[in-house]
Order: sequence, then C-alpha cells, then structure tokens
Amino acid sequence: MADSIIVGGGPAGLSAAICLARYNRRVLVFDTGHGRSTHHQVNRNYLGFPGGIATVELRELATRQLSDYPAAQVLRHAVTGAEGDAERGFTVHTQSQEFRARTLILATGVLDHFPHFPGWERYVGESMFWCIACDGYENRGREILVVGHTDAAAAEAMQMHSLSDRVRLLTNSHRNEISEVLCRRLRAAGIPVLHDQIHTVEGDKGQLRTVVTRGGERLSLDALFSIQGATPETRLAAQLGVLLAPSGYIQVDTEQKTSVEAVYAAGDVTSLHSHQVSAAVHEGSQAASAANYFLYPPELKSA
Repeated sequence: MADSIIVGGGPAGLSAAICLARYNRRVLVFDTGHGRSTHHQVNRNYLGFPGGIATVELRELATRQLSDYPAAQVLRHAVTGAEGDAERGFTVHTQSQEFRARTLILATGVLDHFPHFPGWERYVGESMFWCIACDGYENRGREILVVGHTDAAAAEAMQMHSLSDRVRLLTNSHRNEISEVLCRRLRAAGIPVLHDQIHTVEGDKGQLRTVVTRGGERLSLDALFSIQGATPETRLAAQLGVLLAPSGYIQVDTEQKTSVEAVYAAGDVTSLHSHQVSAAVHEGSQAASAANYFLYPPELKSA
C-alpha cells in the first residue's frame, strides 16, 4: 500500500507528488499524458522563468525532479475507478491492475470545449487559446476572434478590447445566449458579433490566418480565444461520494480537503476560475501537506 495515490500528472499533481516525496512518503502518480499542460502553449506568468516556459517542458522538468525520490513513481495508466475510505484505504482501478493507498489526491483537471475542425489540436497554445490571463498580453493590438455564445464569451470579448481594438465575436453555435445587456455593451465598444459556426480554417504551423464560417464569411485573425466552457473531470470524485460545488467543480476547503476524509483535490478541477499554473502548484502543495498530516500517527499530531 502506498501512502498516497495522485490521479493527474499536470502541475497540481506533480507539485503534490514532489512535496509528499520530500516528506518521505510512498507516492504513485497516474498520468495519461493528456490535459491542458500537454498543449503547445508557453506559460509566461509563472514566477522564475524570464521569457516563459513551455508547459510541456515544465512537466518534463517536474517529472525529472520527482525522479530524484525513489519512493515516488509515475505510472502511465488511466484510472478507471476508485473506491474506499479513510479507515480501510483507497483502491484505484486501471484496465489491468488495482493499486491501494491510504490517501488520494485528485488532480484530474478539466476537459476544454475547443472548436473542432480538421487539425484543431495543432493550433491549441499556438494561436488558439482559452485564457486572457495566460495569453492576452502577447496578443495586444492583434486581430482577435473570441468564440462563444454566452455572456461569458461576451465578457471576454469586452476584456480583450482593453488589449486590442480589433476584436470580433463568433458564436459558433446554433444558439445565441448573449443577453441584451451584453449585446448593448458589445455594440457600444464596436465589437462585431457574428451568429454563425466555424466550417473550416486556414493556417499553417500552428498559426491561424482565416476562419471560414458555414455561412461563407471569411474572418481573418491572429488569435482565437475559445470561451466555449470546460467540463471538470469529476467522475472519480463522484464514485467516492465527494461533494461538488454548485458550479460542478470539486468542493474543497483551504487545505484542499474534500468532503471525504483523506481525499484531497487540487488544480483546475477545484474551481471555475483561477485556472493558472501558479494556482495549481500551490493547491498541489497544500493537498500534499494536508495528506501528509493525515498520515502521521496520533501521537505526532497537535491536540
């Protein structure tokens, strides 16, 4: 039995693993090599990396850092199920094996709803983004297409307007759920709204140049910001009976504790907002410290 199983090998999961390994705990990290930190983007707002660092490189560096601790291991298995409790310990299932641990940290992230067109994955992180805090600054003054059909997309377009006066919004949906209040604000800001859907794109080497809509419009652009939402990966949390917030994300306290004792959560799966590498690393460290404290015998805990 391991001391802790961590599901997810992004910044939150790897941060938790390194912290637990430094407490001399036996740690298993399950990482399928998917998720936001496996795209092509460069993270430029994480402290200590002048000029930024590619998120895939950050993962590689963190994995190499973790390899210094022999009690920690990264397994390239997909976790298909989880069960257990604080008294008996937890069991996670893969397609071929079962693994057990006394504590469990869920760093499962989210599934982004990007526009899908042939070869769309190549553009993610290069010229197709999801976060103004991460990539807005590098696109100031450029031709920006915000994609989404809700007030959240309209608000993002308004925020983008502080960085560039060349912003347009494409709903990319058969529905347009932007409220009249936001529509008025968009009109006042001079941000055109096109109620149409993406048919195909033109671009190369990760750089989008033109979006062609189903209605035949050709929209030139330098960057696309997808505000079509994301789904938190909470399947394992549901299997364990972990309470979710009204937003659908895992509900945690300030120590990353969930409603189930000895189960913790960290990273994008815990919050509708603040999806930053810095937040994920912090939450992973918090979850590790809380899990480590749980693992101490009673005589080592304060009253």
